[in-house]
Amino acid sequence: MTSPKRTWTFSSMRSKTGPSLDEGENYFRRRLFSSFRSDRREQRSQGQEDDIDKRRAFSDGEIETNKGVFLPGEDQPDMGAMKRFSTLFSSFRGKISKDRTGNEPDVPASTELSPVEEKAKEQRYTSGQFFFEYLVVVRPKKTKDGIYEPQIIYQFPKKDGMVRFQKEEEEKTLKALTLFCFPEGVNWAPLTEYPSETFSFVLTDVDGTRKNGYCRRLLPDGKGARLPEAYCIISNLACFGLFSQIFDEVEQRRKFSMAMIYPFMQSLRESAFPAPGHTVNIKSFIPERGTEIISLTRPTDSWLEHVDFRTLFKCLSDEEVLQVFAATVLERRIIFIADELGTLSQVIHAVAVLLYPFIWQHTLISIVPEILIDVVMAPTPYLLGVQKSLADQATDQTELLVVDLSEGRKETFIKCMGDEDTILPHKLKDEIKQALSAKNEKSSLEELNRVVPEAFLPFFIKTVGHFAKYIVRKGKDQRGEFQRTNFCKAIESKSTRRFVKTFVQTQMFDLFIQEMEQRPASQDGTGETL
Repeated sequence: MTSPKRTWTFSSMRSKTGPSLDEGENYFRRRLFSSFRSDRREQRSQGQEDDIDKRRAFSDGEIETNKGVFLPGEDQPDMGAMKRFSTLFSSFRGKISKDRTGNEPDVPASTELSPVEEKAKEQRYTSGQFFFEYLVVVRPKKTKDGIYEPQIIYQFPKKDGMVRFQKEEEEKTLKALTLFCFPEGVNWAPLTEYPSETFSFVLTDVDGTRKNGYCRRLLPDGKGARLPEAYCIISNLACFGLFSQIFDEVEQRRKFSMAMIYPFMQSLRESAFPAPGHTVNIKSFIPERGTEIISLTRPTDSWLEHVDFRTLFKCLSDEEVLQVFAATVLERRIIFIADELGTLSQVIHAVAVLLYPFIWQHTLISIVPEILIDVVMAPTPYLLGVQKSLADQATDQTELLVVDLSEGRKETFIKCMGDEDTILPHKLKDEIKQALSAKNEKSSLEELNRVVPEAFLPFFIKTVGHFAKYIVRKGKDQRGEFQRTNFCKAIESKSTRRFVKTFVQTQMFDLFIQEMEQRPASQDGTGETL
């Protein structure tokens, strides 16, 4: 590489915030950047279980995707790539009630289940699953040096009985957590006005354990200048909408006192996490309102419950979304710029979901803390969200797409490769735009969850949906071998063939095919075509 800014050297990682890193920040920094040292090619020889696990989760702060919350169509641990592809294809063709009966437990053909079926379903989704691991409240506090450093002022529940190393690990994780609640770092001062905002992020540990962070930042009630607070829920579960409802209740209780939060969160923690489409009822008491029953319902389409397409299409036009999609499909380096943390997290997760049934395999950090801004120098593909105040530190790289999401922007694409509007085959691109025209500015979340997947899924079906024909097996239960050359030659359209020849070189397609090669034909039905 000719530019020194593109060189990825771990011994010379620099901090752009000035102050030296403390132990917690160093711990998280090591955890983030250590992933860039690994060679994914060496890991492809691991067993089938590892390969499948790597493809199941988005990863904030890690290149490698490991065990975590299942993504589209993966509510069952044994659901493979073929089932993800064929399930959505069936859904797109309007055959949900016929084709998905008995195959997709999260969308039953009938709302009336037998007691045995209902019990089995609830156990599958709730066994050993708490709503959340803990709730913390983070607030900037003035240090001896006169700067405001985010610190945890409240934690529920307090974990007792941990041995020393467990306690140390938790303290380091919680310290890292404050970086995401206030990614701006030490640039804080008392405020008189501050708009409430909700956003999400993911922490990935060195062993692949993933925790979802849901955060609401607001200015507590009071008079005069005061500091904002961040309420952060850590959970193993991915359901942005549901946790937003929980924050509404937490915020109401905080208006009275911090003590009012405890009984609600205790009741929530003791409740079973509902299956998709189901509701859990929490008994709650608030002064002036008395005892109430709070109903928390999980969306039926569990694979879409962590995204909100409204933010994506509010910030970008259909044409701009397609250009971002094109760059993402080819696994390029993409940075999103915005003032609001909620905008960054929602747009990045929505863009990643557009790849379904494929899964983004590289670094995905919805909100990059200032202390970790050097991640933009990584030579590998990434999806990064950067606050506009840090844009100058993030956009001095080459060969990337920088997307400005902020209101009143002069231009959307601050930097680009220049070919984003020509990557997708022209005819298929027009078909996506035509399908997206079914939505409008007033479209509800439910409408977008129907229109958007049905607009993008046919693109993959028409470009690579014939892959199963070209997995050759010597025996029914033998591993297959993908005939890449013949697969590409089978495509009649020259423009589509040109795109596919590039797409098959991506890691998301490579791992998809590897999974299919490793599975016996009798297990996933790969002898059949879509």
